[in-house]
Amino acid sequence: MNGVLWLVWLAVIICIAVWAFGSQKRLKQKALLEAEPLTNKDLGFLEDHFGLYKKIPLEIRNCLEPIIQVLIAEKNFEACGNLDEISREMKVVVMAQAALLLVGRDHRFFSKLRTVLIYPEAFSGGRKDGDETVRLGESWESGSVILSWRSVQRGGEDERDGRNVVIHEFAHQLDQENRHADGLPLLKNRDTVGNWAHAFSDAYEDFCQDLDKGRKTVMDPYGATNPAEFFSVATETFFEKAKQLKRDYPQLYLQLKNYYGLDPVAW
Repeated sequence: MNGVLWLVWLAVIICIAVWAFGSQKRLKQKALLEAEPLTNKDLGFLEDHFGLYKKIPLEIRNCLEPIIQVLIAEKNFEACGNLDEISREMKVVVMAQAALLLVGRDHRFFSKLRTVLIYPEAFSGGRKDGDETVRLGESWESGSVILSWRSVQRGGEDERDGRNVVIHEFAHQLDQENRHADGLPLLKNRDTVGNWAHAFSDAYEDFCQDLDKGRKTVMDPYGATNPAEFFSVATETFFEKAKQLKRDYPQLYLQLKNYYGLDPVAW
């Protein structure tokens, strides 16, 4: 292929990519505009099972509603274990918490996610060494989130304990958008990546040192497992213990605030 043909071919590829991106953006805007508002019954589900919802400013809640509806419409749900069916209540409660991770930022409705599987209680999952462990939730790069409904209820109803299985697993989905969960989700530009890496590495190191010395931390110790778990645990804490996180890890809080486009301290 000579130079001229190569340039023409490159231009065609760029045009196709720009068209595809613009098309996706238009479809997203169309879906949001066409989404029906949540019913009073739906809002009752959130009042019962999503304690943080009542603290979210009204303007943000209004933006959450169409995202919730689109997520419910676009994603598949499967009942697992001895759960008979996935009710409307389950769908609304799960997707409202998931939508909180999207409402303040540019997003693609968890583009890799295809299916949400729900068990009634904790479930067993295999490890790489062949052993099985009891799980409350999982997120797979192949496009699945697995949740225990009991854990969804407990985490959502207590908005001050810093533990929320839905927020945790859907944060993994964001982290997995760039192929691997490594604590570095897709960011805007190189400068953003540098600031993120610096703040997160410092916070992770301090967090692990505090645990090694037996100090009490605002974040769940499970965050020390690896950087991916640290990101998800930090996200849970960001939404449920915002003031404490900002006090103890101000640079980490700033990065999460910039990434999610929200400031829960103000709530």
